[in-house]
Amino acid sequence: MDTQRMFLAIFLSLAILLGYQYFFVPPPPPVTESSIASSPQNDKVEQKNLADLPVPVDAASLLAVAQSADAVVRQGREIPVTTSLYSAVVTESGGMVKSFQLKDYREALAKDSGKKELLQPKSGDNLPLNFSWGIEPGSIPPVVYEALPLKAEQGGAVLTMRGKLPSGLEIVRTMRFLEQKYLLELTVEVINTTATPLQGAPYLTLDNRPFVKENGMVVVGPAVLRDGVLEEIKADDLKKGSKSFTGKIGWAAYEDNYFFCGIVPLTGAQHTAHFSLQDENRVTTVLAGASEVIGPGQRQQYTYSVYFGPKTMEALKAAGHELERSINFGWFDVMAKPTLYLLNFLHGYVGNYGLAIILVTVLIKLLFWPISQKGMKSMKTMQKLQPKMAKLREKYKDDKQQQQQEMIKLYQTYKVNPVGGCLPMVIQIPVFFALYKVLLQTIELRHAPFFLWIADLSAPDRLFVGLDLPYIGGIPVLTLLMGGTMFLQQKMTPATGDPTQQKVMMFMPVIFTFMFLNFASGLVLYWFINNLLSIGQQYLVNRHDAV
Repeated sequence: MDTQRMFLAIFLSLAILLGYQYFFVPPPPPVTESSIASSPQNDKVEQKNLADLPVPVDAASLLAVAQSADAVVRQGREIPVTTSLYSAVVTESGGMVKSFQLKDYREALAKDSGKKELLQPKSGDNLPLNFSWGIEPGSIPPVVYEALPLKAEQGGAVLTMRGKLPSGLEIVRTMRFLEQKYLLELTVEVINTTATPLQGAPYLTLDNRPFVKENGMVVVGPAVLRDGVLEEIKADDLKKGSKSFTGKIGWAAYEDNYFFCGIVPLTGAQHTAHFSLQDENRVTTVLAGASEVIGPGQRQQYTYSVYFGPKTMEALKAAGHELERSINFGWFDVMAKPTLYLLNFLHGYVGNYGLAIILVTVLIKLLFWPISQKGMKSMKTMQKLQPKMAKLREKYKDDKQQQQQEMIKLYQTYKVNPVGGCLPMVIQIPVFFALYKVLLQTIELRHAPFFLWIADLSAPDRLFVGLDLPYIGGIPVLTLLMGGTMFLQQKMTPATGDPTQQKVMMFMPVIFTFMFLNFASGLVLYWFINNLLSIGQQYLVNRHDAV
């Protein structure tokens, strides 16, 4: 009886085993000739008998098969990390960064607004620094890692995480958070624990939304340093379609005027940076390396530097990897960069960026003083010649050619250039635009106070006295003063054109006042001080001429 029961048990066990194998275990993934990668590992074994070598399997297909089976996913823990410059939260789910707050910057001007948070994810968003191998991010759920205790070391802290994919790949992530730098070093080790060579490529992603809710005049979008050339893409341009850049990628990032989130690949000669818009304003950056084969029991290591922080020249240069090139002033870069250095240099002495802007304005005015002086004298001479020029116009009103020749003789006699008065303004236009770019894009001016009601030199000046003006809110005191000084300067400037032209020129202060209403108060301050200096110079010219 016991023997019969034993044979019955064996029979039922075999039936269950065979049935399970037939009905529930999926067949092995198909292997094609295209799955053999052209890589250094393959080149070394080409002379051997290929029939005796295992064929590399595309890791993506193996992952797809593994993901078809239901699995219980462990809920990842959240691990806080703090340095002298920032506080971060890393989640075991994907090993990604969930929060990154800058200690030296506030979210808004109010002192109780909290530390500046660089990550603004909504529910359902992916998080930055998701790594995947062999399959593009988002195709499978993120790996849930097991984190080792945070280890403090000299110069920072180290967080190590281990995770295993259903495909048999084991991934070890090591994040080193550096002190005194907005930089963390990421090392990812991919280990093939299967008996089959696996082929795939590494992918590291960034997912970002704008750093501020209301952009205003802030320019937001991705950027990449490819083959030594900086490429900047506005987020709105991605609405027309995604952008890809392949070559030697120095770094790929998401940025605005003041902040920067970027990844720097340190292994591999060639990469592809792919930028896409996921919804209204969420940008995904995927940095992909070259495809390669990892043999059974072998491992491959990938290293990256990651910068999450402010766009200050000092901090970006300290991080290295040419990150400072993200501070880009376009055509005016040659003049803007020295102006920025001068602004920071003067701030180091006076301790107030408003005063530093005034000193920069004075220095620029002194630099152009001789040219401006010559132009003002030329305009004064032209004013004296107006009666003579009017007579020539009347005398030769029917002969324009003769009128032109007589005008030229008059200019030569009195040694005056009719465009001499405009030349100083034309020369100063590039300087103005260079300073405009500096004051618009310099994070040093963000929340930097000047005095009284001007509490933020990067924002429009508004004095709130209980009067809420339509469209602009408070009273733009500095802007109105700028317009007033511009009007006074126009009145003091010798009139050289015809009456119609003079009336048109009198509207310029009004036009400029409206233009400057929403400009940064730092820029308005520069223009106001420049007007005051020009009025003083014009006064000296007029007084000297009167004597």
